[in-house]
Amino acid sequence: MSINKKTSIVSAVLVSSVLLSGCGLFGSQGKEKVDPPKAVSYTDEGESVAEEITGKETAENEEGVTANLKTELYLIDKNGYVVPATIDLPKTNSVAAQALEYLVENGPVTELLPNDFRAVLPADTKVSVNIKDKVATVDFSKEFQEYAPEDEKKILQSVTWTLTQFDSIDKVKLTLNGHELKEMPVNGTPVSSALSRANGINMDTTEVVDITNTKPVTVYYLGGDEENYYYVPVTKRVSNDMDNKVEAVVSELIKGPNYASNLVTDFLPDVELLEAPKIEEGKVTLNFNENVFSSFEEKMISKHLLNALVLSLTEQKGIESVAVTVDGKAEIVNEDGQKLSEPVTRPENVNTGSF
Repeated sequence: MSINKKTSIVSAVLVSSVLLSGCGLFGSQGKEKVDPPKAVSYTDEGESVAEEITGKETAENEEGVTANLKTELYLIDKNGYVVPATIDLPKTNSVAAQALEYLVENGPVTELLPNDFRAVLPADTKVSVNIKDKVATVDFSKEFQEYAPEDEKKILQSVTWTLTQFDSIDKVKLTLNGHELKEMPVNGTPVSSALSRANGINMDTTEVVDITNTKPVTVYYLGGDEENYYYVPVTKRVSNDMDNKVEAVVSELIKGPNYASNLVTDFLPDVELLEAPKIEEGKVTLNFNENVFSSFEEKMISKHLLNALVLSLTEQKGIESVAVTVDGKAEIVNEDGQKLSEPVTRPENVNTGSF
């Protein structure tokens, strides 16, 4: 469903509800990239493992104590979607293990949960993480088995997407009390020996007739409500005949979420690409028709539309930034009146607001 179909949103509301943060996003200074800091985690055997942290550390306080680290925790919202929420966590040498500890119900995340969100791992679950060759092996204690059946796939998605936010982790393996999990303990969902983001999140196959003739793409829609929107990743299936994944992503954004999904989009259904996307050195350039504007009078690009576009396309391997033109013209502005003269990069953190 399009936001424009559901309700009329004025610029002031959109500006106040933007939840993304990060260098290069909608800024007038153009594209900027910050190298992630590094930390070291320790395995149970005492071996040190270097980890790259995708997140931003805040400055030291007056006493010289380093402040918190922004970390994306994949939590469950009121509609049952697995959603990233950026939360300040204490600095630690074991950022991956700490992130999972903050997914445990009734654990340290309790006082930090956004409204209508809940943790995903069963109460009292203990976790350890061993990282080698960009594969994180997660060992759970016996309490891990005490989850509701309907949360089984959400747990797999939450753990996988929370861990793979770190540059040091591409894949995830699960064990229970040291024994490899080949299927989940409650509903028996098969567990791949190497889980990754390619397995998807919040899967939507409602319009798929023959899933064997499709491939997955992950796009971002809007959840929450008009006053407090947040971005929800949804994996949809597109035909194998669609060779260009960029076009497939844009097509699914324009098509919008399932009508009964409680999600919305800021794309109008008559938005079109006027030519094939151009990809060069990690930058994709998209040329839309004028229906991409949120305001035809002032010819502005909606922040929610641009956010969803950048988040969705940078999930694709090799794409680091997005440039938008309209009818071939690059002199367009966002709702703050800033010219989008430079490519827009993915923010360091997603959903940083209090929603």
